[in-house]
Parts: sequence; C-alpha cells; structure tokens
Amino acid sequence: MLTEIFLLLRLEAFVDNGQFLALLSSAVALVFVTLSCCAAWFARGSTAVPAALWSAAAAFVFALSMLQQATVEIDIAAMAIHRVVVAALSVCPAMSLLGAKKPQHGVWQFIVATLAAVLALPTASAILIRPGSLPDLHILGRVLLPILVTVGWMNFVGTSRSIAATLIAVGHISLIWPLLPGIQLEAALPQAVLDLAAISCMTFGGVLALIQTLVALSKRRVAQAVSDKSLEKNAVFESRVNNCFVPLRETLGAAWTLRLIERFDLLATRRGWPVRLTFKGVKFTQDLQSLNWQPDAARAVEALLRRFVSAGWLKRHGWNRSTM
Repeated sequence: MLTEIFLLLRLEAFVDNGQFLALLSSAVALVFVTLSCCAAWFARGSTAVPAALWSAAAAFVFALSMLQQATVEIDIAAMAIHRVVVAALSVCPAMSLLGAKKPQHGVWQFIVATLAAVLALPTASAILIRPGSLPDLHILGRVLLPILVTVGWMNFVGTSRSIAATLIAVGHISLIWPLLPGIQLEAALPQAVLDLAAISCMTFGGVLALIQTLVALSKRRVAQAVSDKSLEKNAVFESRVNNCFVPLRETLGAAWTLRLIERFDLLATRRGWPVRLTFKGVKFTQDLQSLNWQPDAARAVEALLRRFVSAGWLKRHGWNRSTM
C-alpha cells in the first residue's frame, strides 16, 4: 500500500512539472509525422509532396523538442529557441503549396527553406551572440506566422477537407501562440497543456484527412471499375476528368484549382466547347449533339493537369484519353 502511494506521488509530481505532458506531446507528434509521410505517399507524383515532407520535418523537430523537455531540465531560453525553429518549419507546407506548379516547384523549395531560415535567424543570434538569452523575433516575423497559417487554412476550407484544415489551423495557432504579436515569450513558455492540446488537435485533423482520402480512394476504384462501354461518351468524359480533377483539388487546395478552372474555361470559350470546369468538377453547358470537341478538350485537361502531376499520377487515377 505504501509503495502504491509512493508511486502515485511520484506520478503526480511527474505530471505537475509537465514532463509527462511533454512526453505525451512528443508521442502524438510522432503520430503526426507518420500521417504526414502517409500524405506524401498518397500525393506521390504530384507537386504537393514537398509540402507533406515539410510538415513531417516540423512535427519531427517538435517531437524532439518535447522529448528533451520530458527527459532533461532545460531553461526558458532553450525552450524559446526550439519553439522558434518549430514555428519557422511549420509554415513551410503552406508556403510550399503556393509554388506548386511545374517546372518551378523544385526551385521554389529553396525559397521556402530561405523563409524558414530567415524566421529562425533570431535563434542563431541567441545562441552565438547572446548565449542564454531569448531569441528576439522581429514583429514582421510575428505577424507573418499567423498570416501563413491563415493562408493555408483558406486554401482548403472550401474543399471537403475543411474540417480537417480547421482543426490543423486551430492547433497550429495554439502551437505558435508564444510567438504571436503582443505575447510575452518568457511568460507564455512552458505551455505543456496547450502544446498537448495543439498537437492533438492537429493530429486529429490529420487522421480525419487520411480517412477521407481512403474513402475517396475506395470510391474512385469503384468508379474506375465501371466499364466505359456501359456509359455514354459524355459520361465517360465527365467521369475520367472528375476522377483526376477532384483529387487534385483536395491535394493542392483552392488556389491552384481556381487557376486551373480559369485556364480551361477560357480555352473552352474560345474554341466553343460545350463544357466547363467548376470547383466541383465537369459541367456541360448545352445539349451535346456532337462529340468532335471531346478529344481536344481531353488534351487540354491533360496538359493543365500535367503542370501539377506526373503521368504516373494520372494513370493511377484512371486517366485514359483514348477512351474519351
């Protein structure tokens, strides 16, 4: 009995000083790393893969930071340095998607890395010039962080991933809370409870997005299993385009989707095609008597999609221009 009481007291002390919560946050962050890697796998062949890898890197660094807080006594200055680095990496996914168009998407990642380095630059000053001091994040950096989080959320709030995007954005804001304008960094850290709530919220959003991806994949396989011969020619065109367009919308978000819609509709108007792209997919604009427009429209769709995805990605999503 005395042994049990002693263990309970030790556990209570462990929880009180935040070590247990930090350890739990680290474990949840590793789950988020796994989810980000799964996202990179499902997005393979698209220009969204770097964004998923940036997300995995940020979550991994956060997991290491929480693990260190759980196992080693560190001061506020070290905690602040870790948080600035995590915050700098955490906005990279949203920034990466802003340049997710071939052929510049590869070079764009150097710009994303430069942004992260600039945001994390105060940590180098705190370590090399003023050892033991808190990193002095400039007001512009403090303002830019929530703006980029908001941009990332707005990019997906109009898609079916809106709930997942909102959960991730709320958790993200909570995670970078000590670095927001008007917040005293030394007073906000440590925030063991808020950190656990933040990473748990983001992880739950990631799990929800993964479930939605798996459900969409199952539906797409069922749609691809339907023989083209059992469908009308127009229905084949609509099915094949939507099977690629909708997953791309869910992968890249609204920004590039709207741009793709604009480019296709402009071309369709010029050439008199009786079809338009909407945010939900293909929409026919008039009675379809002639099918002569479909080969040209299919080539145009493929050319636009290839700015963001590879031929392998298109094949995996059932794209076959010869059947349209």
